[in-house]
Amino acid sequence: MLLRHTSKEVMAREGLTINPAKTCQPIGAMYAALGIHGCLPHSHGSQGCCSYHRSTLTRHYKEPVMASTSSFTEGASVFGGQANLLASIETIFSVYDPDVIAVHSTCLSETIGDDLQQITKKAKDDGKIPEGKYVIYASTPSFVGSHITGYANMVTGMAEQFAVSTGEKTDQINIVAGWMEPSDMREIKSLASLMDAKIVLFPDTSDVLDAPQTGKHEFYPKGGVTIDELRSTGDSKCSLALGCMSAEPAAIALDKKCKVPFETLDMPIGLSATDRFIMALSKAAGKPVPASITAERGRVVDVMADMEQYFYGKKVALFGDPDQIMPLTEFLLDLGMKPVHIVSGTPGNRFEKRMKEILERAPYANFKNGAQADMFLLHQWIKNEPVDLLIGNTYGKYIARDEDIPFVRFGFPILDRVGHSYFPSVGYSGAMRLIEKILGVLMDQQDRMALEEKFELVM
Repeated sequence: MLLRHTSKEVMAREGLTINPAKTCQPIGAMYAALGIHGCLPHSHGSQGCCSYHRSTLTRHYKEPVMASTSSFTEGASVFGGQANLLASIETIFSVYDPDVIAVHSTCLSETIGDDLQQITKKAKDDGKIPEGKYVIYASTPSFVGSHITGYANMVTGMAEQFAVSTGEKTDQINIVAGWMEPSDMREIKSLASLMDAKIVLFPDTSDVLDAPQTGKHEFYPKGGVTIDELRSTGDSKCSLALGCMSAEPAAIALDKKCKVPFETLDMPIGLSATDRFIMALSKAAGKPVPASITAERGRVVDVMADMEQYFYGKKVALFGDPDQIMPLTEFLLDLGMKPVHIVSGTPGNRFEKRMKEILERAPYANFKNGAQADMFLLHQWIKNEPVDLLIGNTYGKYIARDEDIPFVRFGFPILDRVGHSYFPSVGYSGAMRLIEKILGVLMDQQDRMALEEKFELVM
């Protein structure tokens, strides 16, 4: 990686991104689509694009990721891919029999100007979509946004193209999941169940990308939000959007189409953000917070108090997806740590606004998002002001190795470890896990660096 050639001098850059702290829109759209039961994601572009997106998700989740492609060649790249997509839809329904095909565009199809709405309508008019089957779509060119933008666009497509309002509101709450792990989605459902709140969570990749090994391959695992559930979201009494950048656009679409009011919350990572989610869910459901959830919160607070001496004043650099690192930054402050360098490759003004609110008690922090908020800039900041801890996805391991910094893997993608998709980072149990991971790497470093006479059995 030649990171030892990273200079300390930070120079203004406008057209150059070095080691971006993000990936492309279609990966996010593909992941979101897998959160619908019986859905086959479809990449409207070349085979190479689809293969890259599938392999990235497969490496992160250690699960086979199924997706189809329009298989553009030179002809489609010049004259458009309508014929390819129409043929694909017909073939997919006859061979693979999904309930839903979720089409997302790529750089190639967006550059040539393919209109997914028009092509989908033609497929329906031509009888290529069987009765009771669906094709949805989202515009996700890789040359703008990030995987978070692509995820948000596909989830918005679910709301716009599935939700139906009958005019009769039900005692149901929509929870629009921002980009989170399958285990996180399972934890959200568990918390709602403990509160006896009736919810529809969408998308929902639990039991899809963390399905159990039974010895029998299931092309469409049992997990995922169903079509009937998605249709019912138009009659829900309200929506809670978990993430202003990855979830709120779908909640806005539901409000516009079906008059479902919504509240936007930070993803429930850490203590304070989870507190806000629990109270919002309790209010929306009209249910008290059960003693079991209160006790779980108390255990987190107890560990925070017991371990405060090891966290206090430690400087942290973190990078990743905005809806994850915003509440994570707040949690680090709750732990008494000092988040000093923060970058997110996903563009958007909401990040800057929310980070300013969170960092009112940390005016010393550097933060930036967008195209030039990359791994190179983060490394430069660290060289100018060293830190005690680095938090981010697998790509941070090069900086951690180069600067000898304790490193906690968090976010997407994590390619060199397992467990991230099976153990939640949201809720109080997720907060406890984050505390354990942070404390573990800090104490490992302390053990490794201790002089012989300072090497203690009990810390």
